[in-house]
Amino acid sequence: MIKREYWPTREWQKSEPASVGMDQGKLINLEQVINSHYRNINGIVIIRNGFMVYERYFNGNGPQDTCHVASVTKSITSALIGIAIDAGHIKSVDQKILDFFPEYVSGANHFQKRTITIRHLLTMTAPFAWKTTDRRVNEPLDRLRRQKDWITYILNLLGQNGQPGNFQYCTAGVHLLSAILTKATGLSAREFANKYLFSPLVMKEIPNQTMKSFLMEDVFGKNLHGWINDPGGYTVGGWGLTMSPRDMARFGFLYLNNGVWEDKHVISEKWIEESVALNANNYGYLWWLSNQNGIFSYSALGAGGNVICCIPEKDLVVTITSSIIAKPRDRWQLFAEIILPSITN
Repeated sequence: MIKREYWPTREWQKSEPASVGMDQGKLINLEQVINSHYRNINGIVIIRNGFMVYERYFNGNGPQDTCHVASVTKSITSALIGIAIDAGHIKSVDQKILDFFPEYVSGANHFQKRTITIRHLLTMTAPFAWKTTDRRVNEPLDRLRRQKDWITYILNLLGQNGQPGNFQYCTAGVHLLSAILTKATGLSAREFANKYLFSPLVMKEIPNQTMKSFLMEDVFGKNLHGWINDPGGYTVGGWGLTMSPRDMARFGFLYLNNGVWEDKHVISEKWIEESVALNANNYGYLWWLSNQNGIFSYSALGAGGNVICCIPEKDLVVTITSSIIAKPRDRWQLFAEIILPSITN
């Protein structure tokens, strides 16, 4: 692990790009490109060698403003499961899902449902009752938000249409991980995150938010604040968290340092290694994996182009908050054309 000069526990230290091996002339183009082609980006932060070398905000946003980061939330939920396993609240990733829901009555012929484990949910390899050829195609999230009992609804869909082990992207399945966390620890995912993840990193504490309704704007849109919960009080596991780019960078930096912060393990190194180990699906424990042109990266990705991208070889973390729109421009173009070429050593 890299020996750090300092830890950004209270505040990020800033550095001129040249001091950390980056070409400022190339980074200057970034703002113009964003204004021209990525107009739904609200904020971007670049961390190199532990120092903030670039920070810009758009559309009236500033450093303290938070945005709904959509499915970036999944990678936070993954970290919380790892912390809970490290602490002994959960036995292992191979523990059966239905162990945590004894009140749920499965049918006599639901043999497959009873074999699904936490690992299946973390790796998106649990079968669900719909077909998908893309990340969210045909997943009934709008129907989910209209349910009075999200957990039972998701469990009813679990274990159908396919075999465990086949990749099938599923946002609803991650919500079960949040409920499992609460069943195992007695705390909501929001409370557990505030105490065991956000607080050690001095990230912004997520306050309790009473859900007045579960209309589209409340669970996906402009009325979303903090970290929303379902009608049963469970923190939504697969989306619904608002964060600032600086705090997203803290989370990415924690992973870049193998779970260590201020020389203490917030998450075990073993969990980090398992979470981002390359595989045939290019998907770890709720992290997207890539090995393009020999450069390995792992990213938390959310709708609209919300991103936490970690590139260990370059000691680089890049975070982007975005307004959620249909068909946003691929953020990797910014990395491939500007950010990575700006690195000089």
